[in-house]
Amino acid sequence: MYEKLFEPIHLGPTEIRNRIFNPPHGTTLGSRGLVSDELIAYHEARAKGGAGLIILEGMAFHPSFCFPSAYLNAGHDDIIPGLTKLKAACAAYDTAVFGQLFHAGRSVRSSHDGSRPQVYSASDTPDDRYRIVPVAMPIEVIFEIIESYASAGRRLVEAGLDGVEILASQGYLMGQFLNPAVNRRDDEFGGSLENRMRFLVETLAHTRRAIGSEKTLGVRITLDEQTGAGVAKEETVKICQVLEQDGHLDYFSVISGSSASHNGWIHVFPPMAIPPAYVADDAATLKAKVTKPVLVAGRINQAQSAAEILNQGQADMVGLVRALIADPEFPNKVAQNRVDEIRACIGCNQACVGHRLSHHPISCIQNPITGRELEFRPHTDVTKQRVLVIGGGPGGMKAAATAAAQGHDVTLYEKEARLGGQVRLAEALPGRSEFGGVITNLSAELEKTAVEVCLSSTVDKRVLETLDPDAIIISTGAVARLPEAEVDGTDVLTAWAVISGEAQVGQHVAIADWSSDWTGLGVAHMLALAGHQVHLFSGTSSCAEAIPPLVRDQWMGELYRLNVDTTCYARFFGAQDNTAFFQHTITGDAIVFEGVDTIVSCYPPRANDDAAWLADLSNGRDSPFVIKTIGDALAPRTVEEAVLEGFKAARTIGKLDGQFEGG
Repeated sequence: MYEKLFEPIHLGPTEIRNRIFNPPHGTTLGSRGLVSDELIAYHEARAKGGAGLIILEGMAFHPSFCFPSAYLNAGHDDIIPGLTKLKAACAAYDTAVFGQLFHAGRSVRSSHDGSRPQVYSASDTPDDRYRIVPVAMPIEVIFEIIESYASAGRRLVEAGLDGVEILASQGYLMGQFLNPAVNRRDDEFGGSLENRMRFLVETLAHTRRAIGSEKTLGVRITLDEQTGAGVAKEETVKICQVLEQDGHLDYFSVISGSSASHNGWIHVFPPMAIPPAYVADDAATLKAKVTKPVLVAGRINQAQSAAEILNQGQADMVGLVRALIADPEFPNKVAQNRVDEIRACIGCNQACVGHRLSHHPISCIQNPITGRELEFRPHTDVTKQRVLVIGGGPGGMKAAATAAAQGHDVTLYEKEARLGGQVRLAEALPGRSEFGGVITNLSAELEKTAVEVCLSSTVDKRVLETLDPDAIIISTGAVARLPEAEVDGTDVLTAWAVISGEAQVGQHVAIADWSSDWTGLGVAHMLALAGHQVHLFSGTSSCAEAIPPLVRDQWMGELYRLNVDTTCYARFFGAQDNTAFFQHTITGDAIVFEGVDTIVSCYPPRANDDAAWLADLSNGRDSPFVIKTIGDALAPRTVEEAVLEGFKAARTIGKLDGQFEGG
């Protein structure tokens, strides 16, 4: 069923060796608007992994949208040498490279100096998500930007790139001109569909003249902005038909969502609660009306889904962003009939989108190498060691698999009957079953090695004498705890006990959410679906403040539909009989909530010190082994830190420079 994935295809003059492409996405791996060695290594890994086409992240090109700390800048010739080097790195694996030109219009969250910049749009229509009031773009600036698109396109092809893509999707500048709800102009660039299209039509015409006929030109378009206020799907199809008739374009790339609203933004990076491959129907709608190739992306994270889209004729190429962030070797593994070895993306948005939105280089909670390709190059200067890993959560599993892959003899001890740790709690929540993929993927990594896994087993001195390890990695995780508060006559349960089903919950529930992460929202969702009346009290300024906004926003919509009430700035103070007491975190005033049957506490867990006794044995210059403590056993955090620290700890075992140290 995967054969069509590996058929070559022509996008205009460019032949692509297969039907898998890596769509544009921000990486924060550039340096002052230029291509860095880190960015080259990132894309080279995906080219080596088998992607037929890489479309680089959207590049700025005009002073009206120019933030070098966040975006590559194709507005000057300095971009050319780095792009040339990047193209050469990818060409070594027969991977084509396009560059995308991007202007956000009013959808701007960046700043040059901390102050809000003046931004342009089609009109002064405010942006609901960024809370920006733009300036209507003067006609002379429109024509200047059209020429800037063309000049930037010329730079991309001078650098040796195979093609240029114009972003006209997701509520950014071109989309703002196309959208009658945003574009209120009464000149030649507003009003009728023909006028609203003029900016895009002229840009494509000028860019085509600039890059010539021997390079590919495409456009990225959105058929459904998921906002209720976007361009009608039928009108978008008509726009694409007109663009095709103009004869400048070689392909259409279909995506979903919009940056202009919270509900639309969810679909720009759809979380795991959104069905996989759901944009394929939009691509099929367009493909039935145009003759040029149609590309599609949008939570395609399984080889079967990607193949089905092509086999059913819904699109001509499939785009994998987060799937290739999680596993750059995805295409090669499919081609080599190793589909079961793919490290599937789970749509958590934590280290990819989450890093990007917090101005850090993107990575992956499952694959720490992503975004750190230069830092974590393979090394061979390793002396074989006997390694004991204590704890079979994600950190311990990653440490064991990595150490074994380095050539060490590894034994993993887990006191429970199953591997997985807290991930088993997370996957039990509504809409979060895909999170269990972390354990599925890590289990597959372990199965490829000779790690000896001992379940329902604990480590004592006799085990140490038998194994005689050179290095020990402690990954015993965390243990649940309740806040110190006066409670009389009311059940106060940990969220872990509720999720696992170990405790019975009454009808009226108050959730005391200190952590402000997935736990509070997940428990509220689970209990509300079960028919409980739920009130979520968050100690922060907004619920689930600690998780990526796209995940939070989607989840908060679910809770609203289930009539879950929320109160923020509320710290749990205590309880008596059927009354819960909270304290406003700013004013200190009492918040009294009566009629409570059960209080569910989302208080932070405590690092598990079950293996602390090992430290006494390892002290001293002549210690028989060294210890590294990782993940929640060191300090309770998230899966991302556990996996990263497990990976890093395992890499340092037996290195000749002796970097492995106790934590």
